[in-house]
Amino acid sequence: MDALSGDLAFLPLGGTGEIGMNLNLYRYGGRWLAVDCGIGFGGAEHPEVDVMMPDPAFIAERRDKLVGLVITHAHEDHIGAVAWLWPQLRCPVYATPFAAAVLRRKLAEVQLNGEVKVHVIPTGGAFEVAPFSLQFLRMAHSIPESQALVIRTPAGIVLHTGDWKMDPEPMLGPCTDEAALAALGDEGVLAMVCDSTNAMVEGHSGSEGDVRRSLAALIRGISGRIAVTCFASNVARVESVALAARAAGRSVAIVGRSLRNLDAASRECGYLKGIPPFLSEDEANDVPDENLLILVTGSQGEPRSALARIAMDTHPRIELGEGDTVVFSSRMIPGNERAIGAVQDNLVRRGVQLMTDEDHMVHVSGHPARDELRKLYKLVRPRFTVPVHGEWRHLSAHAALAQEAQVTPILIEDGDILRLSPGRPEVTDSAPVGRLVLDGGRLVPLQGGVMGARRRMLYNGVVIASLAVDESGRLLGTPKVSAPGLFEPEDPQTGRLAADLAQAIADLPLALRREDAALADAARAALRRALGRRLQKRPLVDVHLLRV
Repeated sequence: MDALSGDLAFLPLGGTGEIGMNLNLYRYGGRWLAVDCGIGFGGAEHPEVDVMMPDPAFIAERRDKLVGLVITHAHEDHIGAVAWLWPQLRCPVYATPFAAAVLRRKLAEVQLNGEVKVHVIPTGGAFEVAPFSLQFLRMAHSIPESQALVIRTPAGIVLHTGDWKMDPEPMLGPCTDEAALAALGDEGVLAMVCDSTNAMVEGHSGSEGDVRRSLAALIRGISGRIAVTCFASNVARVESVALAARAAGRSVAIVGRSLRNLDAASRECGYLKGIPPFLSEDEANDVPDENLLILVTGSQGEPRSALARIAMDTHPRIELGEGDTVVFSSRMIPGNERAIGAVQDNLVRRGVQLMTDEDHMVHVSGHPARDELRKLYKLVRPRFTVPVHGEWRHLSAHAALAQEAQVTPILIEDGDILRLSPGRPEVTDSAPVGRLVLDGGRLVPLQGGVMGARRRMLYNGVVIASLAVDESGRLLGTPKVSAPGLFEPEDPQTGRLAADLAQAIADLPLALRREDAALADAARAALRRALGRRLQKRPLVDVHLLRV
Protein backbone atom coordinates (compact mmCIF):
# COMPACT_ATOMS: atom_id res chain seq x y z
CA MET A 1 0.00 0.00 0.00
CA ASP A 2 3.03 2.31 0.36
CA ALA A 3 3.57 3.35 -3.25
CA LEU A 4 6.61 4.43 -5.23
CA SER A 5 8.97 6.87 -3.55
CA GLY A 6 8.30 9.78 -5.94
CA ASP A 7 4.56 10.14 -5.47
CA LEU A 8 2.71 12.63 -3.30
CA ALA A 9 -0.46 11.32 -1.67
CA PHE A 10 -3.13 12.45 0.79
CA LEU A 11 -5.06 10.14 3.14
CA PRO A 12 -7.66 11.31 5.67
CA LEU A 13 -8.28 8.85 8.50
CA GLY A 14 -10.82 11.19 10.11
CA GLY A 15 -12.57 14.49 9.42
CA THR A 16 -13.51 14.00 5.75
CA GLY A 17 -17.16 13.07 5.38
CA GLU A 18 -17.74 14.15 8.99
CA ILE A 19 -17.12 17.13 11.26
CA GLY A 20 -14.60 16.37 14.00
CA MET A 21 -11.97 13.68 14.60
CA ASN A 22 -9.51 15.24 12.16
CA LEU A 23 -6.53 13.02 11.37
CA ASN A 24 -4.81 13.59 8.02
CA LEU A 25 -1.78 11.93 6.44
CA TYR A 26 0.52 12.98 3.61
CA ARG A 27 2.99 10.63 1.93
CA TYR A 28 6.08 11.51 -0.06
CA GLY A 29 9.30 9.60 -0.62
CA GLY A 30 7.94 6.63 1.29
CA ARG A 31 7.55 8.79 4.42
CA TRP A 32 4.37 9.92 6.13
CA LEU A 33 3.44 13.22 7.80
CA ALA A 34 0.39 13.49 10.08
CA VAL A 35 -1.60 16.73 10.36
CA ASP A 36 -3.91 17.14 13.38
CA CYS A 37 -5.26 14.45 15.68
CA GLY A 38 -8.63 15.27 17.18
CA ILE A 39 -11.69 13.91 18.94
CA GLY A 40 -15.42 13.84 18.22
CA PHE A 41 -18.51 13.28 20.33
CA GLY A 42 -21.14 10.57 20.25
CA GLY A 43 -24.26 12.73 20.08
CA ALA A 44 -27.66 11.34 19.10
CA GLU A 45 -26.13 8.89 16.61
CA HIS A 46 -24.07 7.16 19.31
CA PRO A 47 -25.75 7.79 22.67
CA GLU A 48 -23.58 5.13 24.28
CA VAL A 49 -20.45 7.21 23.53
CA ASP A 50 -19.09 10.41 25.10
CA VAL A 51 -15.78 10.88 23.27
CA MET A 52 -14.42 9.06 20.23
CA MET A 53 -11.45 9.43 17.92
CA PRO A 54 -10.10 8.00 14.67
CA ASP A 55 -8.44 4.61 14.79
CA PRO A 56 -4.78 5.22 13.83
CA ALA A 57 -4.02 1.53 13.14
CA PHE A 58 -3.01 2.16 9.51
CA ILE A 59 -0.27 4.66 10.36
CA ALA A 60 0.60 2.98 13.67
CA GLU A 61 1.65 -0.08 11.64
CA ARG A 62 3.95 2.25 9.66
CA ARG A 63 5.18 4.43 12.47
CA ASP A 64 8.80 3.75 11.53
CA LYS A 65 8.00 5.84 8.41
CA LEU A 66 6.01 8.53 10.29
CA VAL A 67 8.26 11.59 10.50
CA GLY A 68 6.04 13.87 12.57
CA LEU A 69 2.64 15.17 13.64
CA VAL A 70 1.81 18.83 12.95
CA ILE A 71 -1.00 20.55 14.89
CA THR A 72 -2.69 23.41 13.04
CA HIS A 73 -4.51 24.78 16.11
CA ALA A 74 -5.69 23.85 19.60
CA HIS A 75 -9.36 22.99 19.06
CA GLU A 76 -10.39 19.62 20.49
CA ASP A 77 -11.31 18.20 17.08
CA HIS A 78 -7.72 18.85 15.96
CA ILE A 79 -5.65 18.28 19.13
CA GLY A 80 -7.82 16.38 21.61
CA ALA A 81 -6.76 12.84 20.63
CA VAL A 82 -2.99 13.39 20.72
CA ALA A 83 -2.56 12.40 24.35
CA TRP A 84 -4.53 9.18 23.80
CA LEU A 85 -3.16 8.11 20.41
CA TRP A 86 0.47 9.24 20.66
CA PRO A 87 1.58 5.97 22.34
CA GLN A 88 0.65 4.24 19.06
CA LEU A 89 2.44 6.87 16.92
CA ARG A 90 5.53 7.84 18.95
CA CYS A 91 6.63 10.63 16.62
CA PRO A 92 7.74 14.23 17.22
CA VAL A 93 4.93 16.81 17.48
CA TYR A 94 5.09 20.32 15.99
CA ALA A 95 2.83 23.13 17.23
CA THR A 96 2.65 26.88 17.83
CA PRO A 97 3.29 28.20 21.37
CA PHE A 98 -0.42 28.30 22.29
CA ALA A 99 -1.24 24.84 20.90
CA ALA A 100 1.88 23.48 22.63
CA ALA A 101 0.79 25.01 25.96
CA VAL A 102 -2.65 23.40 25.62
CA LEU A 103 -1.13 20.07 24.56
CA ARG A 104 1.32 19.93 27.46
CA ARG A 105 -1.56 20.14 29.93
CA LYS A 106 -3.36 17.31 28.16
CA LEU A 107 -0.21 15.18 28.12
CA ALA A 108 0.38 15.84 31.82
CA GLU A 109 -3.09 14.46 32.62
CA VAL A 110 -2.06 11.06 31.18
CA GLN A 111 1.54 11.17 32.51
CA LEU A 112 3.10 11.64 29.05
CA ASN A 113 4.42 15.17 29.35
CA GLY A 114 8.05 14.16 29.72
CA GLU A 115 7.89 11.52 27.01
CA VAL A 116 6.50 13.42 24.00
CA LYS A 117 8.90 15.68 22.11
CA VAL A 118 6.94 18.84 21.30
CA HIS A 119 8.72 21.24 18.91
CA VAL A 120 7.39 24.79 19.33
CA ILE A 121 7.17 26.60 15.98
CA PRO A 122 6.46 30.35 15.85
CA THR A 123 3.33 31.46 14.03
CA GLY A 124 4.14 31.90 10.36
CA GLY A 125 7.37 29.95 10.87
CA ALA A 126 9.10 27.59 8.42
CA PHE A 127 10.52 24.23 9.48
CA GLU A 128 11.86 21.02 7.97
CA VAL A 129 10.46 17.57 8.66
CA ALA A 130 12.30 15.66 5.95
CA PRO A 131 11.33 14.94 3.25
CA PHE A 132 8.71 17.68 3.76
CA SER A 133 9.50 21.41 3.83
CA LEU A 134 6.79 23.04 5.94
CA GLN A 135 5.60 26.55 6.64
CA PHE A 136 2.83 27.91 8.82
CA LEU A 137 0.58 30.70 7.48
CA ARG A 138 -1.42 32.85 9.93
CA MET A 139 -5.18 32.38 9.62
CA ALA A 140 -7.97 34.04 11.61
CA HIS A 141 -10.16 31.58 13.51
CA SER A 142 -11.99 31.29 16.82
CA ILE A 143 -8.85 30.33 18.74
CA PRO A 144 -5.39 31.92 18.95
CA GLU A 145 -2.66 30.99 16.50
CA SER A 146 -4.66 28.97 13.98
CA GLN A 147 -2.32 28.16 11.10
CA ALA A 148 -2.59 26.88 7.57
CA LEU A 149 0.19 24.48 6.64
CA VAL A 150 2.18 24.79 3.41
CA ILE A 151 3.66 21.42 2.43
CA ARG A 152 6.45 21.68 -0.14
CA THR A 153 7.81 18.62 -1.92
CA PRO A 154 9.55 18.11 -5.29
CA ALA A 155 6.22 16.70 -6.51
CA GLY A 156 4.35 19.94 -5.80
CA ILE A 157 2.99 22.28 -3.13
CA VAL A 158 -0.07 21.50 -1.02
CA LEU A 159 -1.87 24.06 1.12
CA HIS A 160 -3.63 22.45 4.07
CA THR A 161 -5.85 25.28 5.33
CA GLY A 162 -6.83 23.93 8.73
CA ASP A 163 -9.76 25.89 10.21
CA TRP A 164 -9.92 29.53 9.15
CA LYS A 165 -12.01 32.55 8.22
CA MET A 166 -11.39 36.06 6.91
CA ASP A 167 -12.18 38.39 9.80
CA PRO A 168 -11.40 42.12 9.42
CA GLU A 169 -11.49 42.46 13.24
CA PRO A 170 -10.41 39.17 14.83
CA MET A 171 -9.80 40.99 18.17
CA LEU A 172 -7.02 38.60 19.18
CA GLY A 173 -4.12 37.91 16.86
CA PRO A 174 -3.67 39.01 13.26
CA CYS A 175 -6.04 38.82 10.32
CA THR A 176 -5.66 35.99 7.83
CA ASP A 177 -2.37 36.58 5.97
CA GLU A 178 -3.81 37.33 2.54
CA ALA A 179 -0.47 38.60 1.20
CA ALA A 180 1.24 35.29 2.05
CA LEU A 181 -1.63 33.36 0.46
CA ALA A 182 -1.36 35.44 -2.73
CA ALA A 183 2.42 34.93 -2.81
CA LEU A 184 1.86 31.20 -2.45
CA GLY A 185 -0.59 31.35 -5.35
CA ASP A 186 2.08 33.08 -7.43
CA GLU A 187 4.51 30.31 -6.53
CA GLY A 188 2.03 27.71 -7.80
CA VAL A 189 -0.12 25.40 -5.68
CA LEU A 190 -0.81 21.87 -6.85
CA ALA A 191 -3.65 21.20 -4.41
CA MET A 192 -5.50 22.87 -1.56
CA VAL A 193 -7.04 20.73 1.20
CA CYS A 194 -9.68 23.06 2.56
CA ASP A 195 -12.22 23.58 5.38
CA SER A 196 -15.83 22.95 4.21
CA THR A 197 -17.80 23.53 7.43
CA ASN A 198 -19.72 26.58 6.19
CA ALA A 199 -19.61 25.82 2.47
CA MET A 200 -23.43 25.85 2.39
CA VAL A 201 -23.66 29.31 4.00
CA GLU A 202 -23.86 32.28 1.64
CA GLY A 203 -22.19 35.57 2.47
CA HIS A 204 -19.61 36.16 5.19
CA SER A 205 -19.18 34.44 8.54
CA GLY A 206 -19.18 37.73 10.46
CA SER A 207 -16.60 39.45 12.63
CA GLU A 208 -15.52 38.92 16.21
CA GLY A 209 -15.40 42.71 16.52
CA ASP A 210 -19.17 42.91 15.98
CA VAL A 211 -19.71 40.32 18.74
CA ARG A 212 -17.51 42.30 21.14
CA ARG A 213 -19.53 45.49 20.61
CA SER A 214 -22.84 43.63 20.88
CA LEU A 215 -21.88 41.83 24.09
CA ALA A 216 -20.81 45.11 25.69
CA ALA A 217 -24.21 46.64 24.98
CA LEU A 218 -26.17 43.56 26.09
CA ILE A 219 -24.33 42.98 29.36
CA ARG A 220 -24.62 46.64 30.31
CA GLY A 221 -28.40 46.36 30.13
CA ILE A 222 -28.91 43.11 32.11
CA SER A 223 -29.75 42.96 35.82
CA GLY A 224 -29.28 40.03 38.20
CA ARG A 225 -26.62 37.38 37.86
CA ILE A 226 -25.25 36.87 34.34
CA ALA A 227 -23.70 33.64 33.10
CA VAL A 228 -22.07 33.43 29.68
CA THR A 229 -21.22 30.10 28.09
CA CYS A 230 -18.97 29.87 25.06
CA PHE A 231 -16.35 27.56 23.61
CA ALA A 232 -13.54 27.62 26.18
CA SER A 233 -10.95 27.84 23.40
CA ASN A 234 -12.37 31.11 22.00
CA VAL A 235 -9.95 33.34 23.90
CA ALA A 236 -11.05 36.45 21.97
CA ARG A 237 -14.63 35.80 23.08
CA VAL A 238 -13.52 35.28 26.67
CA GLU A 239 -11.68 38.60 26.48
CA SER A 240 -14.75 40.30 24.98
CA VAL A 241 -16.95 39.02 27.80
CA ALA A 242 -14.41 40.12 30.43
CA LEU A 243 -14.15 43.62 28.92
CA ALA A 244 -17.94 43.92 28.72
CA ALA A 245 -18.23 42.83 32.35
CA ARG A 246 -15.64 45.37 33.49
CA ALA A 247 -17.45 48.15 31.62
CA ALA A 248 -20.68 47.13 33.41
CA GLY A 249 -19.01 47.08 36.83
CA ARG A 250 -18.97 43.31 37.15
CA SER A 251 -16.25 40.93 38.30
CA VAL A 252 -15.76 37.71 36.29
CA ALA A 253 -15.61 34.21 37.75
CA ILE A 254 -14.81 31.15 35.66
CA VAL A 255 -16.53 27.83 36.30
CA GLY A 256 -15.40 24.62 34.61
CA ARG A 257 -12.09 22.78 34.18
CA SER A 258 -11.64 23.43 30.45
CA LEU A 259 -12.04 27.18 30.98
CA ARG A 260 -9.47 27.16 33.78
CA ASN A 261 -7.00 25.23 31.61
CA LEU A 262 -7.47 27.53 28.61
CA ASP A 263 -7.15 30.60 30.84
CA ALA A 264 -3.82 29.29 32.15
CA ALA A 265 -2.53 28.44 28.66
CA SER A 266 -3.63 31.84 27.32
CA ARG A 267 -1.87 33.81 30.02
CA GLU A 268 1.24 31.63 29.68
CA CYS A 269 1.42 32.68 26.01
CA GLY A 270 0.83 36.38 26.65
CA TYR A 271 -2.90 36.59 25.92
CA LEU A 272 -5.51 38.23 28.19
CA LYS A 273 -2.82 40.68 29.35
CA GLY A 274 -5.25 43.44 30.24
CA ILE A 275 -7.71 41.17 32.02
CA PRO A 276 -7.43 40.79 35.82
CA PRO A 277 -7.23 37.24 37.18
CA PHE A 278 -10.64 35.60 37.17
CA LEU A 279 -12.41 34.79 40.42
CA SER A 280 -12.79 31.20 41.57
CA GLU A 281 -16.13 29.49 42.14
CA ASP A 282 -15.83 30.05 45.89
CA GLU A 283 -14.98 33.74 45.47
CA ALA A 284 -17.98 34.22 43.15
CA ASN A 285 -20.43 33.72 45.99
CA ASP A 286 -18.95 36.68 47.89
CA VAL A 287 -19.88 39.09 45.06
CA PRO A 288 -23.36 40.71 44.87
CA ASP A 289 -25.44 39.43 41.96
CA GLU A 290 -25.48 42.82 40.21
CA ASN A 291 -21.67 42.89 40.22
CA LEU A 292 -20.98 39.33 39.04
CA LEU A 293 -20.61 37.68 35.65
CA ILE A 294 -19.90 33.95 35.44
CA LEU A 295 -18.07 32.39 32.50
CA VAL A 296 -19.16 28.76 32.46
CA THR A 297 -18.46 25.64 30.40
CA GLY A 298 -21.24 23.60 28.82
CA SER A 299 -22.37 25.49 25.72
CA GLN A 300 -23.06 22.17 23.93
CA GLY A 301 -25.23 20.70 26.68
CA GLU A 302 -22.58 18.24 27.86
CA PRO A 303 -24.30 16.28 30.68
CA ARG A 304 -21.40 16.57 33.12
CA SER A 305 -20.55 20.19 32.30
CA ALA A 306 -20.80 22.97 34.85
CA LEU A 307 -23.77 24.61 33.10
CA ALA A 308 -25.74 21.34 32.94
CA ARG A 309 -25.24 20.86 36.67
CA ILE A 310 -26.21 24.46 37.40
CA ALA A 311 -29.36 23.98 35.32
CA MET A 312 -30.22 20.86 37.36
CA ASP A 313 -29.36 22.67 40.62
CA THR A 314 -26.73 20.04 41.42
CA HIS A 315 -23.64 22.25 41.17
CA PRO A 316 -21.96 22.44 44.60
CA ARG A 317 -21.22 26.20 44.50
CA ILE A 318 -23.06 28.10 41.75
CA GLU A 319 -26.80 28.75 41.56
CA LEU A 320 -28.96 30.52 38.98
CA GLY A 321 -32.66 31.28 39.26
CA GLU A 322 -35.42 33.82 38.86
CA GLY A 323 -34.14 37.11 37.45
CA ASP A 324 -30.80 35.73 36.23
CA THR A 325 -29.65 35.50 32.59
CA VAL A 326 -27.61 32.96 30.63
CA VAL A 327 -26.04 34.03 27.33
CA PHE A 328 -25.21 31.20 24.91
CA SER A 329 -22.31 32.83 23.02
CA SER A 330 -21.78 29.83 20.77
CA ARG A 331 -23.31 27.91 17.91
CA MET A 332 -25.23 24.68 18.25
CA ILE A 333 -23.03 21.90 16.85
CA PRO A 334 -25.16 19.49 14.76
CA GLY A 335 -26.06 16.46 16.88
CA ASN A 336 -26.13 18.41 20.14
CA GLU A 337 -29.58 19.95 19.68
CA ARG A 338 -31.33 17.65 22.16
CA ALA A 339 -28.68 18.02 24.87
CA ILE A 340 -28.60 21.82 24.55
CA GLY A 341 -32.39 21.95 24.54
CA ALA A 342 -32.52 19.94 27.77
CA VAL A 343 -30.13 22.34 29.52
CA GLN A 344 -32.02 25.37 28.25
CA ASP A 345 -35.35 23.87 29.37
CA ASN A 346 -33.99 23.26 32.85
CA LEU A 347 -32.71 26.83 33.05
CA VAL A 348 -36.02 28.32 31.92
CA ARG A 349 -37.84 26.09 34.43
CA ARG A 350 -35.76 27.80 37.13
CA GLY A 351 -36.81 31.24 35.90
CA VAL A 352 -33.62 32.05 34.01
CA GLN A 353 -33.77 34.26 30.90
CA LEU A 354 -31.90 32.96 27.83
CA MET A 355 -30.07 34.84 25.09
CA THR A 356 -28.80 32.91 22.06
CA ASP A 357 -27.44 33.62 18.60
CA GLU A 358 -30.97 33.19 17.25
CA ASP A 359 -32.15 36.41 18.87
CA HIS A 360 -29.01 38.43 19.67
CA MET A 361 -25.61 39.15 18.10
CA VAL A 362 -23.66 36.98 20.54
CA HIS A 363 -21.76 34.64 18.20
CA VAL A 364 -20.11 34.39 14.81
CA SER A 365 -18.66 31.28 13.24
CA GLY A 366 -14.95 30.63 13.05
CA HIS A 367 -15.28 28.97 9.63
CA PRO A 368 -15.47 30.57 6.16
CA ALA A 369 -18.79 31.15 4.45
CA ARG A 370 -19.00 31.07 0.66
CA ASP A 371 -17.74 34.62 0.01
CA GLU A 372 -14.62 33.89 2.03
CA LEU A 373 -14.04 30.64 0.16
CA ARG A 374 -14.36 32.51 -3.14
CA LYS A 375 -11.78 35.03 -1.98
CA LEU A 376 -9.36 32.29 -0.92
CA TYR A 377 -9.61 30.63 -4.33
CA LYS A 378 -8.79 33.96 -6.01
CA LEU A 379 -5.72 34.34 -3.82
CA VAL A 380 -4.32 30.79 -3.93
CA ARG A 381 -5.44 29.63 -7.41
CA PRO A 382 -4.71 25.92 -6.82
CA ARG A 383 -4.93 23.44 -9.69
CA PHE A 384 -6.99 21.05 -7.58
CA THR A 385 -8.93 21.26 -4.33
CA VAL A 386 -9.87 18.56 -1.82
CA PRO A 387 -12.80 19.58 0.39
CA VAL A 388 -12.43 18.26 3.97
CA HIS A 389 -13.79 19.05 7.42
CA GLY A 390 -17.44 18.49 6.61
CA GLU A 391 -20.18 15.96 6.01
CA TRP A 392 -20.94 14.91 2.46
CA ARG A 393 -23.39 17.75 1.82
CA HIS A 394 -20.76 20.29 2.91
CA LEU A 395 -18.09 18.68 0.73
CA SER A 396 -20.41 18.66 -2.30
CA ALA A 397 -21.37 22.32 -1.85
CA HIS A 398 -17.69 23.20 -1.54
CA ALA A 399 -16.88 21.24 -4.71
CA ALA A 400 -19.54 23.13 -6.66
CA LEU A 401 -18.16 26.46 -5.48
CA ALA A 402 -14.62 25.41 -6.48
CA GLN A 403 -15.84 24.58 -9.98
CA GLU A 404 -17.32 28.08 -10.24
CA ALA A 405 -13.84 29.37 -9.38
CA GLN A 406 -12.37 27.29 -12.23
CA VAL A 407 -10.64 24.90 -9.82
CA THR A 408 -11.02 21.14 -10.19
CA PRO A 409 -12.47 19.55 -7.03
CA ILE A 410 -11.73 16.00 -5.92
CA LEU A 411 -14.28 14.48 -3.54
CA ILE A 412 -12.98 11.76 -1.24
CA GLU A 413 -13.83 10.45 2.22
CA ASP A 414 -12.02 8.88 5.15
CA GLY A 415 -9.82 5.98 4.04
CA ASP A 416 -9.34 7.05 0.41
CA ILE A 417 -5.68 7.27 -0.62
CA LEU A 418 -5.53 10.12 -3.12
CA ARG A 419 -2.41 10.29 -5.28
CA LEU A 420 -1.87 13.98 -6.01
CA SER A 421 1.25 13.57 -8.16
CA PRO A 422 2.61 12.41 -10.59
CA GLY A 423 -0.15 12.47 -13.18
CA ARG A 424 -3.72 13.55 -12.69
CA PRO A 425 -4.91 13.10 -9.10
CA GLU A 426 -6.85 9.91 -8.49
CA VAL A 427 -7.81 7.56 -5.67
CA THR A 428 -5.40 4.66 -6.02
CA ASP A 429 -6.09 2.62 -2.90
CA SER A 430 -7.90 2.62 0.43
CA ALA A 431 -6.85 2.30 4.05
CA PRO A 432 -8.86 0.75 6.87
CA VAL A 433 -10.61 3.33 9.05
CA GLY A 434 -12.48 3.00 12.29
CA ARG A 435 -13.39 4.73 15.51
CA LEU A 436 -12.04 4.31 19.01
CA VAL A 437 -14.15 5.22 22.04
CA LEU A 438 -12.63 6.76 25.14
CA ASP A 439 -14.19 4.67 27.91
CA GLY A 440 -12.85 5.91 31.21
CA GLY A 441 -9.09 5.69 30.80
CA ARG A 442 -9.06 3.09 28.01
CA LEU A 443 -9.71 2.98 24.27
CA VAL A 444 -12.12 0.42 22.83
CA PRO A 445 -13.32 -0.02 19.21
CA LEU A 446 -16.67 1.59 18.44
CA GLN A 447 -17.69 -1.52 16.49
CA GLY A 448 -16.16 -3.98 18.95
CA GLY A 449 -17.82 -6.31 21.42
CA VAL A 450 -17.76 -3.92 24.40
CA MET A 451 -19.60 -1.08 22.69
CA GLY A 452 -21.83 -3.52 20.83
CA ALA A 453 -22.94 -5.00 24.13
CA ARG A 454 -23.52 -1.53 25.52
CA ARG A 455 -25.72 -0.61 22.55
CA ARG A 456 -27.78 -3.75 23.05
CA MET A 457 -28.17 -3.01 26.75
CA LEU A 458 -29.15 0.57 25.93
CA TYR A 459 -31.90 -0.39 23.49
CA ASN A 460 -32.93 -3.90 24.60
CA GLY A 461 -31.88 -4.18 28.24
CA VAL A 462 -29.93 -6.98 29.91
CA VAL A 463 -31.06 -10.24 31.52
CA ILE A 464 -28.88 -12.14 33.98
CA ALA A 465 -29.68 -15.61 35.30
CA SER A 466 -27.94 -17.32 38.20
CA LEU A 467 -28.34 -21.05 38.76
CA ALA A 468 -26.74 -23.76 40.88
CA VAL A 469 -26.38 -27.42 39.84
CA ASP A 470 -24.89 -30.49 41.45
CA GLU A 471 -22.10 -32.61 39.93
CA SER A 472 -24.56 -34.53 37.75
CA GLY A 473 -26.16 -31.31 36.44
CA ARG A 474 -29.41 -31.40 38.40
CA LEU A 475 -30.76 -27.99 39.42
CA LEU A 476 -30.49 -27.04 43.08
CA GLY A 477 -33.40 -24.78 43.86
CA THR A 478 -34.91 -22.34 41.36
CA PRO A 479 -32.83 -20.16 39.02
CA LYS A 480 -32.73 -16.45 39.89
CA VAL A 481 -33.43 -14.06 36.97
CA SER A 482 -32.92 -10.27 37.03
CA ALA A 483 -33.67 -7.97 34.11
CA PRO A 484 -32.68 -4.34 34.80
CA GLY A 485 -34.07 -2.05 32.13
CA LEU A 486 -36.79 -4.59 31.23
CA PHE A 487 -38.72 -5.52 34.39
CA GLU A 488 -39.20 -4.06 37.82
CA PRO A 489 -37.53 -6.20 40.53
CA GLU A 490 -40.81 -7.75 41.72
CA ASP A 491 -42.38 -8.21 38.27
CA PRO A 492 -43.93 -11.72 38.02
CA GLN A 493 -42.45 -12.02 34.52
CA THR A 494 -39.03 -12.71 36.04
CA GLY A 495 -40.49 -15.65 37.96
CA ARG A 496 -42.03 -17.04 34.76
CA LEU A 497 -38.70 -16.67 32.96
CA ALA A 498 -36.98 -18.54 35.81
CA ALA A 499 -39.55 -21.34 35.54
CA ASP A 500 -39.09 -21.54 31.75
CA LEU A 501 -35.32 -21.74 32.26
CA ALA A 502 -35.61 -24.47 34.91
CA GLN A 503 -37.82 -26.58 32.64
CA ALA A 504 -35.46 -26.11 29.69
CA ILE A 505 -32.48 -27.27 31.76
CA ALA A 506 -34.40 -30.27 33.09
CA ASP A 507 -35.07 -31.30 29.48
CA LEU A 508 -31.37 -31.29 28.54
CA PRO A 509 -29.46 -34.59 28.19
CA LEU A 510 -27.57 -35.53 31.34
CA ALA A 511 -24.25 -35.74 29.45
CA LEU A 512 -24.54 -32.10 28.37
CA ARG A 513 -25.45 -30.97 31.89
CA ARG A 514 -22.18 -32.39 33.25
CA GLU A 515 -20.06 -29.88 31.21
CA ASP A 516 -20.02 -26.31 32.53
CA ALA A 517 -19.46 -24.52 29.21
CA ALA A 518 -22.07 -26.55 27.33
CA LEU A 519 -24.61 -26.16 30.13
CA ALA A 520 -24.08 -22.37 30.31
CA ASP A 521 -24.44 -22.04 26.51
CA ALA A 522 -27.63 -24.11 26.54
CA ALA A 523 -29.02 -22.06 29.43
CA ARG A 524 -28.34 -18.78 27.56
CA ALA A 525 -30.02 -20.14 24.42
CA ALA A 526 -33.05 -21.27 26.43
CA LEU A 527 -33.33 -17.88 28.13
CA ARG A 528 -33.15 -16.08 24.77
CA ARG A 529 -35.97 -18.27 23.41
CA ALA A 530 -38.12 -17.58 26.44
CA LEU A 531 -37.49 -13.83 26.15
CA GLY A 532 -38.33 -13.91 22.45
CA ARG A 533 -41.68 -15.57 23.18
CA ARG A 534 -42.60 -13.23 26.00
CA LEU A 535 -41.10 -9.88 24.92
CA GLN A 536 -40.27 -9.99 21.20
CA LYS A 537 -36.94 -8.38 22.16
CA ARG A 538 -33.34 -9.52 22.06
CA PRO A 539 -31.63 -8.22 25.19
CA LEU A 540 -28.08 -9.02 26.18
CA VAL A 541 -28.23 -12.35 28.06
CA ASP A 542 -25.74 -13.81 30.49
CA VAL A 543 -25.81 -16.84 32.79
CA HIS A 544 -23.85 -17.31 36.00
CA LEU A 545 -23.41 -21.03 36.70
CA LEU A 546 -22.38 -22.44 40.09
CA ARG A 547 -21.63 -26.14 40.33
CA VAL A 548 -21.84 -27.46 43.90
